[in-house]
Amino acid sequence: MRDRRLEELREELTSSAEPVTAARIAEAVRASGLALGAETTAGLIRSLRDELVGLGPLQPLVDQPGVTDVLIDGHRQVWTDGASGLQPTEVRFSSEQQVRGLARRLIALSGGRLDEGQPCADGRIGDCRIHAVIPPVAVEGTMISVRVSRGTSGTLEQLARQWSAPDIWVPVIRAMVDARVNALISGATGSGKTSLLASMLGQCPAQERIIIVEDTTELQPDHPHVLHLQQRRGNVEGAGQLGMGQLVRETLRMRPDRLIVGECRGSELRDFLTAMNTGHRGAIGTIHANSPESVPARLVAMGALADLSPGSVALQASAALDAVIHVQRRAGRRMPVAVSLVEYREHALKMTPALLASGGPDADLRTETGSGWAGLTELIGLS
Repeated sequence: MRDRRLEELREELTSSAEPVTAARIAEAVRASGLALGAETTAGLIRSLRDELVGLGPLQPLVDQPGVTDVLIDGHRQVWTDGASGLQPTEVRFSSEQQVRGLARRLIALSGGRLDEGQPCADGRIGDCRIHAVIPPVAVEGTMISVRVSRGTSGTLEQLARQWSAPDIWVPVIRAMVDARVNALISGATGSGKTSLLASMLGQCPAQERIIIVEDTTELQPDHPHVLHLQQRRGNVEGAGQLGMGQLVRETLRMRPDRLIVGECRGSELRDFLTAMNTGHRGAIGTIHANSPESVPARLVAMGALADLSPGSVALQASAALDAVIHVQRRAGRRMPVAVSLVEYREHALKMTPALLASGGPDADLRTETGSGWAGLTELIGLS
């Protein structure tokens, strides 16, 4: 009976158009008759406040230094990820309804919608990107993923403290920025693509106008002139949608010095490549890929979503892109491990290795012989 009344109290607080505040929670608890005595009342108010305000019980985990992700799986287990890797926590949820209520509130707080009609949703609250999935899509139970952004990533030099051979990587990457190289940063999820991109943008001259297009706003570079465009999903009827491709086209009328696409994942690739082929130098985007050699296949797959043939993608990408920087996570450290030049050979898009790090996180770098390293140094003017 008490558990049911507590669920009704949660629903009452979260379903109202009024913001959930500590004062509202206290008033609702006292009116519900659930708590008897000052100590019990204070404990229940504190528990509900932690659950219903901000990120709820996840907030203390998000606030921990070094935590990059907080994850709730379908079994109500809460995990954190960071320098120490994936770790279970002591945070527990009493029921599926409690997790689902938290998911709906977080998405609603970020301006989104999460229900049976839209069981998967993204949003942003402060420095955190929120992703939630509810049943029946999430088979075991509601899942919530929180990606923590620590504001700016600091300078390139600060980020490079965890890299192997920073004395080589920093001059190369800074020279790529200065030379206005068109590049993609490739890597797996959580490998450090966004952090590297933010630090590169922080190296851009202060007078440059940077326009960033993202699915959900995440990039916060330390630069005085940055503008963000974020895609908008349609309403229940599908009206009002503004996709990444259209936003990329809009930026071309906004006088960008640098066009940045937070993540290339679909048909917006066509517009991004077109922009780079019409004189917008210094453009950078990120892409999910397991290695530099797998980038051409990823580009072809995305191009197919825009009705581009493999041959057309290869020609446009080779003309638009200069290089790919690949990043990996090794022993908890996120770092660049390869730079490859983008070339068109034998009627296909090819990656020519220029700089490689093999082995563990402290492995030595090697510069590739032949056209790779020589081509890169000529491209970026590095002696």
